[in-house]
Amino acid sequence: MRQQQQKWVFLLVLSLIWGSSFILMKKALLGVSAIQLGALRVLITGICLLVIGYAKIRKISRIQWKWVALSAFLGTFFPAFLYAFAIRHIDSSIASILNAITPFNALWIGAVVFGFHFKKAQVIGILIGLFGTVVLIVEGAQIHPSQNYLYALLPVCASIGYAFNVNIIKKHLQELDALSITAGNFAVIMVPAVVVLWQSGFVQEFQWTPEGQSALLYITILSVIGTGVAKILFNRLIQISSPIFSSSVTYLIPLVAVGWGVWDGEHLSWLQALAAVVIFIGVYLVNKKK
Repeated sequence: MRQQQQKWVFLLVLSLIWGSSFILMKKALLGVSAIQLGALRVLITGICLLVIGYAKIRKISRIQWKWVALSAFLGTFFPAFLYAFAIRHIDSSIASILNAITPFNALWIGAVVFGFHFKKAQVIGILIGLFGTVVLIVEGAQIHPSQNYLYALLPVCASIGYAFNVNIIKKHLQELDALSITAGNFAVIMVPAVVVLWQSGFVQEFQWTPEGQSALLYITILSVIGTGVAKILFNRLIQISSPIFSSSVTYLIPLVAVGWGVWDGEHLSWLQALAAVVIFIGVYLVNKKK
């Protein structure tokens, strides 16, 4: 498969996986705390990745390790906790929608910090996508006025971390294969995840109830597929495309997440559906060649 076709396949697969991650977090939080969810997600994913990718870690040079570590904390560790706390207080679909500002952050961070260039059409596409995102947020706030939207700032912070991550990988880790980067990421953050999990009181507090068992099942699926497999695909997508294209997956994720939200009883208005169409138009313009 040619790279041009491959990157679109990766984009669609990732949107399905990550779009489903929000409902999994929502269900997992019925049996564990937000901080336990974040730590378990990192720890379980790390164990799986080190089993299959331990040998790949040796490919990482001493100079590259600092970028792998920075990528790990900004692109995986902190967002895992930020989203867990956010979904505790706001709808999972709204949290996924806020993640859609990542391409905007990737654009200005890439230009200001990393020296990447961008086209006028990309700026227009991002602004259109952001407009659709704002409509979704405003409409969601009207539908759920009782929710604490201060926690909506947490996905925004996570999106900045994601934006730095895609630019770091594109500029400083382009020579490494996707599994090496991902295994290296989790080799760095597994130890702090263990410390956080222990300090959270998980060992002392966790109860093997039906809710607790279901939570562990959801976290395992979230970790292995939603984090492990998805991170490998995403790191490869960054390498065969651009930071803007790869981060535009965050425009498609809300469409899947909102669908799961509706299935779980969250309300979707016609205005939100229209905003989703606007987001698609933005994605098209961001990735249009001419």
